[in-house]
Amino acid sequence: MKRRDFLLSSVMAGLGLSITACQSKQHQKTQSNNFVDDFQLSEMTVAELQKKMQAGELTSEQIVKMYLTRIEQVDKNGPATNAVVEVNPDAIEIARALDDERSKGNVRGPLHGIPVIIKENIDTAGSMVTSAGSLALVNHVATKDAFIVTKLREAGAVLLAKANLSEWANFRSTNSSSGWSSRGGQTRNPYVLDRTPCGSSAGSAVAVSANLAPLAIGTETDGSIVCPSGINGVVGIKPTVGLLSRSGIIPISDSQDTAGPMARTVTDAAILLSALTGVDADDLKTKSQPQEPAVYLNFDDTVLEGARIGYLSKSSAFDKRVESIMDEVVEQLKSKGADVIELAVSEEVNQLWQYEWTVLICEFKDGLEKYLQSHPACGFSTINELIEYNNKNADKVMPWFEQEIFEAANETDGLNDSKYKEAKEKCLELARNKGIDKLMNDNKLDAVMAPTNGAAWSIDYVNGDNFGGGSSQLAAISGYPSITVPAGNIKGLPIGVSFFGKPWTESRLIQIAHLYEKVSKKRIEPRFIASLIK
Repeated sequence: MKRRDFLLSSVMAGLGLSITACQSKQHQKTQSNNFVDDFQLSEMTVAELQKKMQAGELTSEQIVKMYLTRIEQVDKNGPATNAVVEVNPDAIEIARALDDERSKGNVRGPLHGIPVIIKENIDTAGSMVTSAGSLALVNHVATKDAFIVTKLREAGAVLLAKANLSEWANFRSTNSSSGWSSRGGQTRNPYVLDRTPCGSSAGSAVAVSANLAPLAIGTETDGSIVCPSGINGVVGIKPTVGLLSRSGIIPISDSQDTAGPMARTVTDAAILLSALTGVDADDLKTKSQPQEPAVYLNFDDTVLEGARIGYLSKSSAFDKRVESIMDEVVEQLKSKGADVIELAVSEEVNQLWQYEWTVLICEFKDGLEKYLQSHPACGFSTINELIEYNNKNADKVMPWFEQEIFEAANETDGLNDSKYKEAKEKCLELARNKGIDKLMNDNKLDAVMAPTNGAAWSIDYVNGDNFGGGSSQLAAISGYPSITVPAGNIKGLPIGVSFFGKPWTESRLIQIAHLYEKVSKKRIEPRFIASLIK
């Protein structure tokens, strides 16, 4: 998540809230080490991969091997995007078994045999590590799959690899570099390699954008799905909190945490979302799901006719080039029949960041310590023990930035902290009652939109991240859904647009995003340019 968004009120002041259509599959010579991108599966959708398997042109085993080779060539050598921290040693065997099922006429669904990469803070039983990017947990192998991983396996997906992330999901230091972890190093933006991938689901977004896999799963507390998706030119869905189980995921906030799908198209993201939903007895928030399961693939080319979209045009810190891209978004929505209304939130809502910060550090202490204590093999039971480990191993764990957030969380009394209850109530009042709910009710809106991100900034280990605007906070704090779609680019660096709305309205938002994607076709393939500086 974007830590400094809580600390810099100037960044958080403008609160607004952001899949991609496959363009030309021409293979382009990049400007990074003369790497030639001629990958056979580039930009292929889930449906296209399924068609090839159904026709006998490719098997899941062959597809998995091709992506594993791609990871070796692009992620570890070649441009070295460094998105994948660990490949699944069982991936080929899993694919082989799924091919055998297919040969016998058993196809589980649209994900059967499709490779998926997951963020490395999500538990997987077996041989892969779950460390949240920290060397402190580098030997921690979970004994049980996270609920969403179980759902993924049941759907017939192949767990291909684990993705690098901002260490502890960007919740260790206020001065960190997005996409850096002490276990995995620095993930790099595939468009321009010396630029940030944003965080914390950096590896998941880069993996999809760079065609290391067709699908990935990220997690978000505030911005960690939508920002890396926007900056890396892919689709990201941050669901309503409770639509996807969080059990088996290293937590930050019970109020705001959720996993979510990342893909190159809205359709593929919706397919993955459909497979991950479900009620989990180990996550009480999932019991709030509507009894009638939603349908996420009910696309309609008339969805924008008469629709009312609120545009938060004065979002924080975005420059005029982003505004120009959004002007085009507005015109494209209007061309399909939408009525776009420019809106703004109150100055009171603009102060959300200070209350959110209190909630997050209190819930982080409570949630992380419960996770550690439920996984005794990881070797830690408290944040204080992790702080001591980091201090003893500072040369490896903290070579660039410290652990101020860990220390702040450790000083709280968790959920019993005197400031926690009031801060949480204030967050919900401002984000919901005076935020999204008020905007949508007062203006009879179908959705609200805003730019997802500014252009990717240069990676800077000394000064940390330099966000060029953000709009994730209202949806994040309220626990409401949002989806980001590619909307354009600045000097080849992708810019996304976010659509968000009331709880459990993912289907409606996906419909809107799908039609916008179909009209705009703003997804561009990364070229792995070494630097914009000649």
